[in-house]
Formats: sequence, C-alpha cells, structure tokens
Amino acid sequence: MASKRVTKRSGKVDAKAKAVRAPEYRGELVVLTGLSGSGKLSALKAFEDLGYYSVDNLPLELVPRFADLVRQSPEIERAALVVDVREGMRLDKFPAILKKVRKVLPTRVVFLEASDDALVRRFSETRRPHPLGRSETVAKSIRAERKRLDPIRNVADIVLDTTKFNVHDLRAHINTQFERDASDQSLMISSNSFGFKNGVPTEADLVFDVRFLPNPHFVPEFRKLTGKDPKVAKYVRQFPQTKEFLDKTTDMLTFLLPHYIKEGKSYLTVAFGCTGGQHRSVFIAEEMKKRLAAAGYRVKTAHRDMPK
Repeated sequence: MASKRVTKRSGKVDAKAKAVRAPEYRGELVVLTGLSGSGKLSALKAFEDLGYYSVDNLPLELVPRFADLVRQSPEIERAALVVDVREGMRLDKFPAILKKVRKVLPTRVVFLEASDDALVRRFSETRRPHPLGRSETVAKSIRAERKRLDPIRNVADIVLDTTKFNVHDLRAHINTQFERDASDQSLMISSNSFGFKNGVPTEADLVFDVRFLPNPHFVPEFRKLTGKDPKVAKYVRQFPQTKEFLDKTTDMLTFLLPHYIKEGKSYLTVAFGCTGGQHRSVFIAEEMKKRLAAAGYRVKTAHRDMPK
C-alpha cells in the first residue's frame, strides 16, 4: 500500500490550495408584518421612499431566496417585504424561515398592530373585506388573525401600535427608526415623549415616568403651550429634581449604550411619559436628545401626544 507523504511548508501557502472564505455579508432586510388594517402598505411605501427595494406579499417559501439575492446583489443595499395573513396556514413556518434568513442577511421584523376598535373603524371606512373572508364579522376575523399571527409577533424586533397614528405619523416614525445618517453610526436612538393617559407606547425599549416633576399644565399661561416652548422649558428646568433626573438618566444611558452597540442593537427607543404628553415629557425628550447627541450618538425625537 503506497504511503502518502505530507510536506510541511513553514510560513508558505500552497498556490494550488483553494482559499476558504467566510460568506460576504451585505445588505439589510426588513420584514413588515402584522394585522390587516394596521398600515403595512403605508409603511412599505415609507420604506420605499427611504431607498428600500420593496415587495408586497412575497410567498414564504421565496423569502430565503430573496434574502440571498439581496445579499449578493450590488444594486440592492436594503430591502423590505410584507408577509401577512394572506399566507394562510403556512405562517407557522415563519420563525424557522426567519432563523434561516438571518444566517445570511441582517434582518429585522417589524410587527404592526392596532386596537380592535381602530381596525374595525378602518375596515368600515375603506369598505374592504377582511382577508380572512366575508363569512364572519370583521371583529371576529380580527380576533382570529391575532391568534394566527401570535408566533410572528413573538419573534418581532419592533412591535408598533398604530392605533393613534395617521399615515403621516406612521411615515415619520419609520423615518425616525430607519433613516440613514451621514455618520453611519450603528445605533439610532429615538428620544420620545408620550402621555400616560393614552397608554404606554409598545415600541419603547426603555420607559421613564416624569410625572413627579411639577406640571406646567396648572400654570394658566403655559396650558396651551408645549415643552418645546422656551418659557415652559425654563419653568421645568428650574426645579432641582429636573437636573438631578436628567444627570442620572444620562449617566445610565451612556453606560448602557456601548453595551447595546456591542450586542448588535441597531435602534433604541427611549420614552418619557407625563400625564398628557404635552409639557414635561416633551421637554425631557428634547433635552435628552441634546445630551446624547453631545456624547456623539445619533438621536431623533418623536412626540406622540404633543398637540400638532
């Protein structure tokens, strides 16, 4: 039996040897999903305006092939697609398909939802049937759809409640979360305000209650103003607990942010809430934006309940 001779080449590479390279990752994929009537198509148009290659209702079986196309294409840097209840019972395959896709392409799942009352009203206004059919009431179809989409909601990176959004609010929120900045820093921070009387925003990663601060609402000259007005800002800023809260919260966030970046987090929504979302929370959100921007982070603000 002939023996095989092994030759050692110290510090040299055999020219005939085939190099094994790790796969080259490029591109980004956003999967839009959620309840019918929650605004998925409006959201998809917003992504398209941001430069995403957009596809509606792509069959689940084609999602891995589409992701591979995005990864290899020199012309497609970012893509967005809609997957929803129109897929039928095949939706239970989504978590496994998502796991497969994420091995070849950075992928985020955005799940849109709204209250039952809001969805029923939207279907009534558009006079369109629910995708699950005409045999049941819209309300019953919505409940069935929630149950069917629950496995997808559980793996979503962003859950966005559009109950109080109009088309323009939804577009602004997507721009805040996904718009590219010239600095190209990996983490985008959204410093948001809201009113507890309208509920806590579901998309918030961190929530701070600032109702302990004196309320400008009870000062007649401030009642119709907002926290962006210099007079209101001066009023809220004058209290020692305001500065102490801002200092301690800034210290905590600047401690957390490098760890979030290291973990691979690409967005962070920090929400500050007061009673109505008009004065204190708006001022704090704007002030936090200034502080984090001064620390070198990309920060935007959004004020859900501030009067337009």
